[in-house]
Amino acid sequence: MFELFPDQPVYDYPTLINVGYSLIWAFALSSLIAITHRITYTGPEYPKHLFQALALGSIVAAMVMMAIGDSLARGLGAFGALAMIRFRTRISDPRNILFIFASLSSGLAVGVYGFTIAFAGTILFCGMALVLHFTTFTTRGQIKAELSIRMLDANARSNVRSTLQSFTQQYHEKGTALRDERINARFSIVLPYPKDHFPLLESLRALDGVDRVSISYNESMEEI
Repeated sequence: MFELFPDQPVYDYPTLINVGYSLIWAFALSSLIAITHRITYTGPEYPKHLFQALALGSIVAAMVMMAIGDSLARGLGAFGALAMIRFRTRISDPRNILFIFASLSSGLAVGVYGFTIAFAGTILFCGMALVLHFTTFTTRGQIKAELSIRMLDANARSNVRSTLQSFTQQYHEKGTALRDERINARFSIVLPYPKDHFPLLESLRALDGVDRVSISYNESMEEI
């Protein structure tokens, strides 16, 4: 039903019209996956580069599959070329890896003109992701961060703890250090979902004796 080009043989180079339609469909499906990832993302700060990678990844996968066709020699050549590329980016969230594979899979299916597989798989994947997001299986309320506070004196520590108790679900003091007659304290905190750290930072900043406050989520840092 969804086979737009049923007469297009996989082993021949496709026409320009077929290539254009295929790449447009690949981008549309991967964009749907990227939008679903954006809606279901529960982390502290959404990585915009990941959205672009999800939307564009299927185009690359589709081009590779259309260029290879059923040629074993071209397949080995493409595998050898890709094997020389080393990716050093660490992906800690397994959901991000799963969405990346979903985007690439839709591109692979479109690249071999399996439009039924691409459409049905993408719709089912996005639908199940949304269903799981709005049920108890989601990861809401598990946003962890690290807070660094520089205090001018020890009297501000009790006020800092009271503020953390009011704005966080849980906090733990990881350690303190004295530098230039100022106290540097580090706290691990758990923020409620949806994340809104601005009231917490503003309240800490307004305390007497607090010189600087910074909060970090994984590798990102925001400072006041």
